[in-house]
Amino acid sequence: MDSQRLDRVEVPTGPEPTASVIWLHGLGADGHDFEPIVPELRKTAAQCEVRYIFPHAPKRPVTVNGGAVMRAWYDLYDLGINRAQEDEEGIREAVGLVQGLIDEEKARGVPAERIVLAGFSMGGATALYSGLRHGERLAGLMGLSCYLPLADQLAEERSPANADTPVLLAHGTYDPVLPLQLGSAARDTLTGLGYRVEWQDYPMEHQVCMEEITLVDDWLSRVLAD
Repeated sequence: MDSQRLDRVEVPTGPEPTASVIWLHGLGADGHDFEPIVPELRKTAAQCEVRYIFPHAPKRPVTVNGGAVMRAWYDLYDLGINRAQEDEEGIREAVGLVQGLIDEEKARGVPAERIVLAGFSMGGATALYSGLRHGERLAGLMGLSCYLPLADQLAEERSPANADTPVLLAHGTYDPVLPLQLGSAARDTLTGLGYRVEWQDYPMEHQVCMEEITLVDDWLSRVLAD
């Protein structure tokens, strides 16, 4: 699966982008899910021209949804705080998909240090897992309403290239899908390993809000400052 080119939605904010944001959607959604946010990221657009990449995850059966076929970065066996089993093989395959997206942007003239990996829910988890292990320094890692997959393996597998890469995490305090504790556990794990984590929670469920979009815009404008 790591050799396929993913279909995607692309939204550039100018004719000659000097930075890229690869934004991964959540379980069962597609690349159009966060496309409407781009016009709201005005501060970032004023800072530099950005190419937003919203790829569509492959379709696969998802165990937690009774084996129904939907877009997913990997299989998901259960939700909640006490996930007893994770799809390690699928998660590692997803890294290959993300690597392909990064390589494509590099081939288009955007260096790795000008690329942000971002995502929501399962997409945020995939972005964190991939970016923390990536062998080149990235501009930043952003995970919204997500968690840290295979967290107990990170200390051994993480890449020193991204040891000081800025990380933004945000979560809803009333999230019934991925409880707040999952997000705060990711924050605590990363902070304990020395990462520069910005954290914010909001009184919302498994969603985004305008205050959060404003935070994302401010953060992106800083990590992509020329």
